[in-house]
Amino acid sequence: MYNKYSGGGLMKVIKRDGRIVDFDKHRITNAILKAYKQVDDKLNDQTRFDAESIADRIELFCQNNNNDNTSVEQIQDLVEQYLMKTSRKDVAKAYIIYRNDRTRVRESKSELSKEITNKLYAKSVENQNANVDEHSFGGRMGSATSAVTKDYALNYCMSEMAKNNHLNNEIYIHDLDHYAIGDHNCLSVPFDKLLANGFNTRQTDVRPAQSVGTAFQLVAVIFQLQSLQQFGGVSATHLDWTMIPYVRKSFYKHFKNGAMYLSNPRFYKWFNGEVYKNLKSNPNIPIDKFKEYIAEYYDTEQNDNLDSIYQYAIDMTEKEIYQAVEGLYHNLNTLQSRSGNQLPFTSINYGTCTKPEGRMITKALLEVLIKGIGKLHKTSIFPCGIFQVMKGVNKEPDSPNYDLYRLALKSTSLRLYPNYANVDWSGNQGYDTNDPKTIFSTMGCRTANGWDINGFRQLKDGRGNICPVTIIMPTLAMQALKKCITSDDNVIKIFMNILDQKIHEAKDMLIERFEWICSQSPDSAKFMYENGLMEGYIPEEGIRSALKHGTLALGQLGLAETLQILIGKDHTTKKGMELAKKIEQLFKDKCAEFKEKYKLNFGVYYTPAENLCFTAMKKFKDTYGEIPNVSDKKFFTNSIHVPVWKDITPFEKIDIESQLTGYSSAGCITYVELPSSAKHNIDALETIVNYAMDNDIPYFAINVPNDTCLDCGYTDEIGNNCPKCGSKNIQRLRRVTGYLTGDYKTAFNEGKQQEAEMRVKHTK
Repeated sequence: MYNKYSGGGLMKVIKRDGRIVDFDKHRITNAILKAYKQVDDKLNDQTRFDAESIADRIELFCQNNNNDNTSVEQIQDLVEQYLMKTSRKDVAKAYIIYRNDRTRVRESKSELSKEITNKLYAKSVENQNANVDEHSFGGRMGSATSAVTKDYALNYCMSEMAKNNHLNNEIYIHDLDHYAIGDHNCLSVPFDKLLANGFNTRQTDVRPAQSVGTAFQLVAVIFQLQSLQQFGGVSATHLDWTMIPYVRKSFYKHFKNGAMYLSNPRFYKWFNGEVYKNLKSNPNIPIDKFKEYIAEYYDTEQNDNLDSIYQYAIDMTEKEIYQAVEGLYHNLNTLQSRSGNQLPFTSINYGTCTKPEGRMITKALLEVLIKGIGKLHKTSIFPCGIFQVMKGVNKEPDSPNYDLYRLALKSTSLRLYPNYANVDWSGNQGYDTNDPKTIFSTMGCRTANGWDINGFRQLKDGRGNICPVTIIMPTLAMQALKKCITSDDNVIKIFMNILDQKIHEAKDMLIERFEWICSQSPDSAKFMYENGLMEGYIPEEGIRSALKHGTLALGQLGLAETLQILIGKDHTTKKGMELAKKIEQLFKDKCAEFKEKYKLNFGVYYTPAENLCFTAMKKFKDTYGEIPNVSDKKFFTNSIHVPVWKDITPFEKIDIESQLTGYSSAGCITYVELPSSAKHNIDALETIVNYAMDNDIPYFAINVPNDTCLDCGYTDEIGNNCPKCGSKNIQRLRRVTGYLTGDYKTAFNEGKQQEAEMRVKHTK
C-alpha cells in the first residue's frame, strides 16, 4: 500500500521501540482473529471476513488521515474502536484484555531490562549482602543474573498466592534468585566422617587426613566445596572434638621424629616398626596416656630420653596446630569462591572438649583469632567463632575448660568473636551428653537445627535450614488498623486473625519450595549427596530422604514496630510484652501443629533480615507513609529485638529478650552493645555472658567497636583520625547479623548503616 503523503513510498508504522517498519495489514487481521478465537474457540468464514474488513478500514483510515507515520498504539486504539461498533462486544473485551496483558508483559520485560542494565553497570548498588562486592565483575554478573532468576521464580515457579505475598510486602521469600534452580539454604557439615573416610570431588578423590595440618586444610576445602552446593552458610558443630584423631596422628609422627634424633637406635627401631603403623591406622591412644602406653610394651629404663622425646612431640604438635589454624583463617578469608568476590559464610563451634587434644585445638583457635590475620593483624571476618558454654565443662572456675572460656572472653573483647552458644539451653533437651554431634550449635547468623521429627532427634551434623520465609508483621498490623471502622473494633483480634491466616500461607509457601527443591536431581549437588554431607540420603528414595531432616524456617520481622502500630507501646513495656508473648505463642503453636501434621521440621525463626530490614521498610513507606515510631527511619527492628536506640543496661536487654527467645526453635540471637573499654574488664564480660546463659538465651553475642587503621594497624574505637599515626584511612567493623563484615559505612545497605549508627551502648 502506497501512502500519498510520503512521496509514493510504502506506508510506515512506528514500533514502540522507535523502529519504523512497513505497514502490514495481515498482522492486524491475525490479532483480531486471536480475540475471536478466545471467545468462540473455533474460527469460521464469517469471523475471518469480519476481521479482514476491520483491517481494511484501519488501512484506509491510516491512508487518508495521517500526514505522519502511524504508531502501533494508534492502530490498536482503532482496532478497539471498530470492534466496539460491531455486535461482538465480547470479542472487543477479549481484545482489550489481551492488549492489556501484553502491555504488562512488555513493561515487566522493560523493567527487568533496566534492572539488568543497572546491575551490569553497577548503577544501583544496594549492598543486599554485606559480604558481596557489587562493584566487582563477579558482583555485577551475579546481580544481573539474580535479577533474571528472581523474575523467573516469581512468574514460573510458585503459586499466585506466594507471588502476591512476596510482592505485597507481607511474606518475604528469602534468596528468591536461588528459588528457580532449587538449591537449599545451609548445612552443618559432618566433618568427622569426611576427614576419616576421604571424599570425592568432580575432578578427583581426596584421601583421609593423616595429620592435623592436613585436616585443617581439608576443612577449608570442604567448606568451600559445600558452599557452592547451596546459598547459605556452612558450619562445623564441634571442631575441637573432630580434630582429636588428627592431633594424635601428628603427635605420633613428631614422637617418631623425636625418637630418631633424641633416643637410642634400638628404641627408635622398635617404635618405628609395627607400633607406629598401628598408631597411624588406629589413633586411639590419648597423648596424655602415651608414656604409660609406651612403658607397657617397652623397657623405658633403657631410654633415658623418653621425657624429652615426649615434650618434643608435644611442642611440635602445638606448633603444627597453631600453623594449621592460621592457615584455616587465612584460607577462609581469601577463598572468594562465590560470585561477587564473596567469601563462603563459615562458622565453627568449639569449647566443650576437655581432652588434651581438643583443648589444644580450642586454645589455638582463640589465640590465632586474638592475634588477627594479615600484616595489619585485622580481625578475622570468617569463620564465625562460636564458643559452646556448658555447665561443669567450662562455665565455672573449677571446671576443666574454664581457662579456655576466659580466653574466649578476652578474644570477644578484642575481636567480637567468639559468640556464645548455650549448651544447656532448654530448647535442646534430649541431646546425648556423650555425643558432641548432638550438643547445641548454630550457624553464625543464628540458624539452629532443632529436634528432628523424622528420626535424627537432636543430631546437628548433616542437617540444615532448607528454606526460610519471613512474615513482615508491620504490614499486617496496618491492614488490621485499616479494617477498624469504629473505636469499638478490636484491632488486636483483627491482627491476630490476619497473622494466623498469613502463618498458614507461609506454611504453604514453604511446602511449595520444599517440594520444588525435592524435585531436583542429586547430580545438581553431587559433592553433597555423593559424599553423604546431608545425612539420611537414600539414592533409591531420592533426595527427599535427606531433605526431610532439615528445617523449614518460618521467620518474622518488626515486632517492635508492630506493637507500636497496635497499642502504641513496644515490648520494653509490660503491656507490650503481654501482646508480644501472645503473638509468639501463635507462631510456636502453629509450627508445632504443622510439624506434626506434615512430618516436616517447621520452626519459628527470628530472621537475620540483613537486607530485608531495609527493603521491607522502603515498601512499607511507599504504601503507608512516614509514621512516628514506626516508619520514621530506614529500617525495621530485627525480629524480636529490643529497638537499638533504647537506653538500657545489658541485663535489662537480656531480661526482655529472654522472655521471647524460648518461642524460637529454628534460630535466634541476642546481643548487647558495649564500649571498647570492655577489653579491660573480662570479669564484667563473664558476668554478662553467664547472665545470658542463666536466663536461657540460646545464642549470645557481644558487640564492641572494632575500628582498624589501615595504615598502621592500630585497633580500637577510633574517631576521625587514628590516635597512633593520624591517618583517616579507617576500617569500621561491625556485626551485621551474627556474622561480622567489612567497613559498615561501605558494606552495609542504607538501612543497616543507619541501624548501626543508632545502636546505643548498653551501659546505662
